[in-house]
Amino acid sequence: MGVANEPAARVVDIDGIRLHLGHADTTAGEWIGQAEVLKQLLACWLVVDARDLPLTPRLVGAPGIGKTTLGIAAARIRKQDLYIYQCTADTRPEDLLVTPVLADSGKIQYQASPLVTAMVRGGVCILDEGNRMNEKSWASLAPLLDHRRYVESIVAGITIRAHENFRCAVTMNEDDSTYEIPDYILSRLQPSLALGHPARQDELAILQYHLPFADSEMLNLTVEFLQQAHALKLDFSTRDGINVLRYALKRIAADLKHPLGKDVAWQESLQACLGDEALDLQRLAERKRQSLGGNALPMGLGDFFFDPKNPLHPDYQDEDEDEDEEDDE
Repeated sequence: MGVANEPAARVVDIDGIRLHLGHADTTAGEWIGQAEVLKQLLACWLVVDARDLPLTPRLVGAPGIGKTTLGIAAARIRKQDLYIYQCTADTRPEDLLVTPVLADSGKIQYQASPLVTAMVRGGVCILDEGNRMNEKSWASLAPLLDHRRYVESIVAGITIRAHENFRCAVTMNEDDSTYEIPDYILSRLQPSLALGHPARQDELAILQYHLPFADSEMLNLTVEFLQQAHALKLDFSTRDGINVLRYALKRIAADLKHPLGKDVAWQESLQACLGDEALDLQRLAERKRQSLGGNALPMGLGDFFFDPKNPLHPDYQDEDEDEDEEDDE
């Protein structure tokens, strides 16, 4: 494999096939709080011996909790180029690896994905929301994720080996709109690093980092809402808080002649971003508890059709019969 003499190594020749490489992601990423999970990710990417190999961990947590930011921050600490691939339900193996496109010359040009670009250049690739991807696409990555460290592009007819500095991690959301990843892939994506919601001071620092122009009153309104939601085990994330606060600030700035009060603007923003349910977290938490079963006894089919006191209910027992039984005793 040889890199062509072009600026920034934009192309690479592999077994007579020329691959056009992608661009690195330049997103800034600062990790605030939860220092332990950052140490764990960096440890996964270390090699401790010439015969050792880096691990490909999965970063697991609720949507909007900062899994991608964690991967970005780790790549910046290692001073490696970063590439992010967004996984979807319709991702195909060729999307993950090499895609043929029509060049300006009218000829077929082979375009390397962010993953393959990271492999070739020795960068870091974050496979974002990996459990939204189907098994066929995961199967194409099986040899990359074990000791072989290569992929085979059927489209281009070549085998692409990973640079020794190549590192990878996979983010996974904890929700229902995902595929179940097969065991032979999960066994390659180890360890599993869990991210939780940030503590109050960390969450405040995250909001201040993203919105340094927000005043303390608006920041505190947002943090108090988020911390209450976390305590009630609701699904509102730091990302949600950033969006609520950002929109509230815009609502205040939009009409300087008749400015909204901060409380009013924040409440309107909360409702617009997260819906009416977010206005009453306690009620929302209770509804969620009930939908998950709560402490209620499971209902049989008879409960859906008959009142328990109805003689037609399968478990109906006549009160007179109960009295007779007590008399007998």
